[in-house]
Amino acid sequence: MSISGIVYLVGAGPGDPDLVTRKAERLIRSCDALVYDYLASEEIREWAKPGCAHICVGKRAGYHSVPQPEIEQILVRLAVEGKSVVRLKGGDPFVFGRGGEEAATLKKAGIRYEIVPGVTAALGCAAYAGVPLTDRRWTRAVTFISGHERIDHPEDDRTDWSLHARSGATLVLYMAMGRLSEISVALIQGGRAATEPVIVIERGTTRAQRCVTGTLATIVESVKASGIGAPAVVIVGSVAGMHEELAWFDQG
Repeated sequence: MSISGIVYLVGAGPGDPDLVTRKAERLIRSCDALVYDYLASEEIREWAKPGCAHICVGKRAGYHSVPQPEIEQILVRLAVEGKSVVRLKGGDPFVFGRGGEEAATLKKAGIRYEIVPGVTAALGCAAYAGVPLTDRRWTRAVTFISGHERIDHPEDDRTDWSLHARSGATLVLYMAMGRLSEISVALIQGGRAATEPVIVIERGTTRAQRCVTGTLATIVESVKASGIGAPAVVIVGSVAGMHEELAWFDQG
């Protein structure tokens, strides 16, 4: 039996609706079911047509309202019912978005699917904070890293922080706010200078955007003093120090 439904794994971008691709907007406006995470803004979700089913499977660190296997089965079920489904994810579905897992499940179930890229948080937040991720005067490489791994339990940590510390690349840390202290210490112990510039960007690209700057040695206290929290990205490297010179979005 052929399955008439289709699932689109769609990147919603980092927050500013103007950064959503034309294809993503078209699919959101025409889909029968919208399965979304908490980072997908309400304004974007409101594009859906009347009668579209809205299914929140919101996930964030420590608050997984729907387990990942259940999310994947929801997508399969909706497609089997013949629906056009948009699985809407903050940022890009293939950058720390578990899009690969969902695509694999759809493939195994014989469900048609398409991947619709979005502006990932690293690119959008850095641009809106005036931080070039690469600059030939400072670095020609950039690395995206998940901060979910546990620094205090090395047996559970697959991230070689000493390798990243020595690389000289700009480091962009996703989902790192709960481990910022441990990561900062690990990078310093691995060889990064304690004076290395760091910027934390909360709710980047939105009108709620806030930025806090410091160094690997001071950023944790600066974050505590500011009250900044998730969702946020952390950028480590000399280019982070360019924020004050190139910031534009929060200048009105």
